[in-house]
Amino acid sequence: MDKFHLNNIKIKNKLLLIYMFSVFLPIVLTNVIFYYVTSENVRNQKIHDNELALRQVTNSFKQGVEDAVGIASVLYSDAFVYQFLDKNYESPLDFILAYNSQFRDINKFTPIYSSIRSINLFTDNPTVIKAGGIYDINEDVINSHWYQSTIETRKKYPVVTRRIEDDVLLDQFVVVRALDSSESVTNEKVIMINLNERFIHQIFSNETFEGEIFLLNENNTIEFSTDESVPWSAKYLSFNAIDIPDNAIILEESYQMQYMSNWKLVGVIPEDKLLTEVRKSIPSILYLALWNFVIPTLFIIYLAGNIHFRLNTIVKKMRKVKNQNFELIEGKLYKDEIGVLTTEFNRMSKKIKDLINDVYVVKIQKKDLEIQKKETQLKALQSQINPHFLFNVLETLRMRSLLKEEIETADIIQNMAKLLRNSITWNKDFVTVKEEVQLIKAFLEIQKYRFDEKIQYEIYLSKLAEDSLIPNMIIIPFIENASIHGIEPLKANGKINVYIDRNDEQLECIIEDNGVGISDKKYQEIMRSLGEDEIVGESIGISNVYQRLKMYYDENFVLEIQTNKKKGITVYLRIPLNIETEM
Repeated sequence: MDKFHLNNIKIKNKLLLIYMFSVFLPIVLTNVIFYYVTSENVRNQKIHDNELALRQVTNSFKQGVEDAVGIASVLYSDAFVYQFLDKNYESPLDFILAYNSQFRDINKFTPIYSSIRSINLFTDNPTVIKAGGIYDINEDVINSHWYQSTIETRKKYPVVTRRIEDDVLLDQFVVVRALDSSESVTNEKVIMINLNERFIHQIFSNETFEGEIFLLNENNTIEFSTDESVPWSAKYLSFNAIDIPDNAIILEESYQMQYMSNWKLVGVIPEDKLLTEVRKSIPSILYLALWNFVIPTLFIIYLAGNIHFRLNTIVKKMRKVKNQNFELIEGKLYKDEIGVLTTEFNRMSKKIKDLINDVYVVKIQKKDLEIQKKETQLKALQSQINPHFLFNVLETLRMRSLLKEEIETADIIQNMAKLLRNSITWNKDFVTVKEEVQLIKAFLEIQKYRFDEKIQYEIYLSKLAEDSLIPNMIIIPFIENASIHGIEPLKANGKINVYIDRNDEQLECIIEDNGVGISDKKYQEIMRSLGEDEIVGESIGISNVYQRLKMYYDENFVLEIQTNKKKGITVYLRIPLNIETEM
């Protein structure tokens, strides 16, 4: 088994590994840690804020109780109040006079403190009229909860307790204090200061505290609660008996006061409420994380795809080199490492191609020498025929025709001489368009002489194209085909149109006839013969023209043959003009 190595991994996969370890995992870990740290910080801050809110409730309730305790202490030390309740009145009128002068001073504390609802006095003095805030200590009072629960301590100091009626806790807190501290007093006297229920509800319903509040006495019994789902108004409901969620946060504030000994305020906050704000931010965190994923992911995919495509292009071109296909890599060459590699590959391919071409050139030169040798032998053979003898004979015939005033015959002989001279002498590879057109006219005049009015022709030659150089005998083969194969078999008269013009350093030639046309099979044979290197078959003239054009212009020419079946043929020829060879 091969040993694992990073260099054996494809670059595309390496980029994906870079993305995983440098982008994906850091973003995931960062967001997880950020959420965890933020949650803890928010949780701790919420707990701290709720501790302050609970402490505020504790202090507010404590202040209200202390106001009541303060009033009770003032009345406890007031000798006039003591005498007012302890005195035996001889008549109701005497009590009324005393009530008007003493009890009105007691009620002056009520409007001063918002936490105090009323001040009540209890006594068993039979001479005191029980009305207007003064109550009799009768059997019902003696059996009441507030009386029995404070009987031991109210003579020593004020006591805070709750009022209970029909075994139901009322939301009325009272401060109870006895006005006499000795057992030898004649009449029992008790002060009850009622705290304001609205004040109690207002301080316990603190909106800044996010949980439920429980006021517990020294026995851990619920005295008051803001939790409506807990039946705290039932007598002696223990805090331990209620169902508290396991993950709830419990906060406590104790009352270090003699008259509320071991009382405490307990706040219960569900864990969910502490993290509500954080959880509301989860979508924002997810959107941010998603955004952090999308941009790097798209970028790394684009970058990996770009590198993979460019390297794959180089690999494909290199594989073609072994088949001697030295194609260059097209496109802009960039300056990165892949661009440098592409540049060097193109340079190497071009160098190898040039070296191979140099070898081929030497071989081609040898073949050219052999061809020239054969042409020399052919010219020597042609010279034996003595073409000048033929031209002189034709010239003699022309002169005799002129003497006999046979002008038409003389012109035909002259045209024949032109064609014969051009077909025998190949000393020029390129001729002007004007010279080529002269041969075309000579050929067409001979055909017209042969077939009389059956063949008509029209030649348009632009002045701009007259002196342009083209390969010798490059147009006339198409004229010959149009005349012989197109017009001659035609029963009616026919016409050949030739259009030659120069456009943007290109020569454009159109040859069209209205002859018999050619069949689809014949057309396919002609087009197939153009792609063959060896010139064979009946379409030698067209194939010869195509091969010569390809030799001179490579692929930079256009030769199109359009057939209209029985309506003739149209040939489109467009070749570039060699500026250096123009006259």
